[in-house]
Amino acid sequence: MDALDGAEGERLGAAREEEAQSPAPNACEIDRRRNEESEEIDRQMEALMLVEPSEEGTGRKKKKKRKKSPAGEKEKPTGKKPAFIQRVRGWSRKRKILTAVCFLAVMVFLGLKASGGNKDMGIPVTVIPLSKQSIQEKLSLNGPVTGTDSVDVVSNLHAEIKEMHVKEGDQVEKGQILAVLDRTDLERAVQIAQNAYDLAVNNKKEKDKEAALGYEKAVQDFQKASMDHNRNSLLFANGDISQMDLEASANALNDAKRQMEGYTVVNGRGVADKSYELQIQNAAFELEKKKEELENAQIKSSIDGTVVRVNSKVGQFADKVEDDKPMFSIENLEELELEIKVSEFSIGKVKVGQTAVISADILDGETVNGEVVKISPTGEEKGGGSTERVIPITIRVQGGNTKLIAGITAKAELLIQEAEDTFVVPSSALFDEGDATYIAIVQDMQVKRIPVKLGVESDINAEVIPTDGTVLEEGMQLITNAGPQLTDGAAVMVMPK
Repeated sequence: MDALDGAEGERLGAAREEEAQSPAPNACEIDRRRNEESEEIDRQMEALMLVEPSEEGTGRKKKKKRKKSPAGEKEKPTGKKPAFIQRVRGWSRKRKILTAVCFLAVMVFLGLKASGGNKDMGIPVTVIPLSKQSIQEKLSLNGPVTGTDSVDVVSNLHAEIKEMHVKEGDQVEKGQILAVLDRTDLERAVQIAQNAYDLAVNNKKEKDKEAALGYEKAVQDFQKASMDHNRNSLLFANGDISQMDLEASANALNDAKRQMEGYTVVNGRGVADKSYELQIQNAAFELEKKKEELENAQIKSSIDGTVVRVNSKVGQFADKVEDDKPMFSIENLEELELEIKVSEFSIGKVKVGQTAVISADILDGETVNGEVVKISPTGEEKGGGSTERVIPITIRVQGGNTKLIAGITAKAELLIQEAEDTFVVPSSALFDEGDATYIAIVQDMQVKRIPVKLGVESDINAEVIPTDGTVLEEGMQLITNAGPQLTDGAAVMVMPK
């Protein structure tokens, strides 16, 4: 095949040299030469189509088995070319050349494969020099920014808003009036409750007087009945009265006693039934409630802070704010916090007092520091159909950066652990087999496995510590596309970067 290519190359080169020295051909001459070249290519293609690789990988013409003719008959040549070669003759010159080149390439590949030219090159691997670095394990979490103290101001009073005293962005103090409601109906309700209370008190006073007089008379009746019964007892003993008279005086005494004991006595004085005292208590409670509602007609802030939302306006009813939003939202923006929910699988790495680096789009690439100040004692559902549980934590923003505001989402990175001047490898260089983790290096163009334990891990790298006593050295050729297929001693071929 090589000899064929060389001869063809020499022939074409000589032809080009002859063309360069000869006068410029006319159109007929050009067509004649192209036809000759096309016929030559056809002959070469026919020769190639009859050459196939032998079992030894060399190209030799295969001998075609001839069909035997009936006895006594000679096989007649047909004079026809194979159908494929006839189709080739119909191809364009360019297509013939491309087909010949591709066919030659296939023949070369098959020859190499048959001769085992690639079997000793080894497993292709990519490597980087092993080096010592610093590594940090971080936990990145997102959450809303809020004030350290916040309150939604609402009212359950069905009263019209008459005055608005603040707007969004105003600083307010605890107890400051934010809005005033219509007091007309509230003042009327207070008056009605006051009248009911006064009536209950007066009723009890009247009943106390009646009870005192009634009790006093009952005592007197009891004393008289007692004296009558004692006298009748003596008379009965002397036979002066009958048994029936004695029993009648005894019954009168018992009736007087029951009458006297039916009164409520306080300090020896009869007082009204306890139900009248209960009526006074109920009336007093209702009066205090109406007074409180009247007081609440002045809507006040319960904290020091900034008015961050105003959802009400003059003319609305306080309990009918649009979309059931609070009338006002107030937050203490002097100190900000992030409310973040941590997976149950990571919460063990979080501790109160841990530092955090906080970033947000509003900071334009800057960061602020934070500190974990609270970890919830209970978990909650993550939601979204997940069975995972999450635990809320609070990170307090430090430094008072004025660019960070409440109501946005920020990211906090918690530093879990770090290591310096240690051997660090990319995750792609690690592989597991059984219960062990390995890295692999190239030594004398062969694989050497090294079992390791992992130290500090980041998202893409890990600290490695050999467990078999191997001493790692900077500059070792670390295989970055490692896997269990890399057995100890396996030949490798280092791929260029």
